[in-house]
Amino acid sequence: MAERECEKCAGTGYVIVKKHGIPAAERCDCAARERTRRAVERAGIPPLYGGASFDNFMLPVDNPVQRDNLALVMTQVRAYTREFPLTNRPGLLLLGEPGTGKTHLAVAALRSLLDRGFEGLFFDYQNLLQRIRTSYDAASGTADREAYSTALDAEILLLDDLGAHRVTDWVEDTVTSIITYRCNNKKPIIATTNLPDPDAGSVIVQHSQMVPGKTEYRITLQEKIGMRARSRLYEMCKVIKMPAIEDYRIRQQRASS
Repeated sequence: MAERECEKCAGTGYVIVKKHGIPAAERCDCAARERTRRAVERAGIPPLYGGASFDNFMLPVDNPVQRDNLALVMTQVRAYTREFPLTNRPGLLLLGEPGTGKTHLAVAALRSLLDRGFEGLFFDYQNLLQRIRTSYDAASGTADREAYSTALDAEILLLDDLGAHRVTDWVEDTVTSIITYRCNNKKPIIATTNLPDPDAGSVIVQHSQMVPGKTEYRITLQEKIGMRARSRLYEMCKVIKMPAIEDYRIRQQRASS
């Protein structure tokens, strides 16, 4: 479908060009733009991240080390979108502390793939689990009943804040079934998580900020989603650990004030 207000094709979707002096019809650029716009609408990206892209991802300006580290991560995520899907690991897993810009980069990656003609869906992890649980109620809406199958079958699934839910057998089984199905069928996942993972270089034992001299053990990704789901993620995903930086949301607020 073409853009109705396109000046080049007047909404027809085609423009007349000359090839070797002979007039011919070609698809107008606006058709691709319209397709991308509709794909973005269907993706369910939250309004807060509706405009997220690599071009507007904010790097620290007053800390050269943090800037270089975060710029390297952005380069790696961009490389993932360029290579997609011609890679042994078509998924992407971003691990890091809250406020490091994981969701912005994940959405930027998804939008980049939508621009290339792929289809994708954004799901908040907790919301997805709640919708799947609600679907067992006979009175639940159609959207809730379809949430599980949608998570299985989406061409690209973005799961934000993976592991942000109380651990139960039902949660572990549900997450494992989704990730295993997608892995077995080579359906990519783009996931973000605040949870540490030692194999990604995360520190899981640290000094307590509340009690001097006491150490604290941080709950890991594997403990939250289970060994099988975590193993499958590593099998299918390019794993990137976010650097320790100032809270991304604070940087955004400072830049806009």
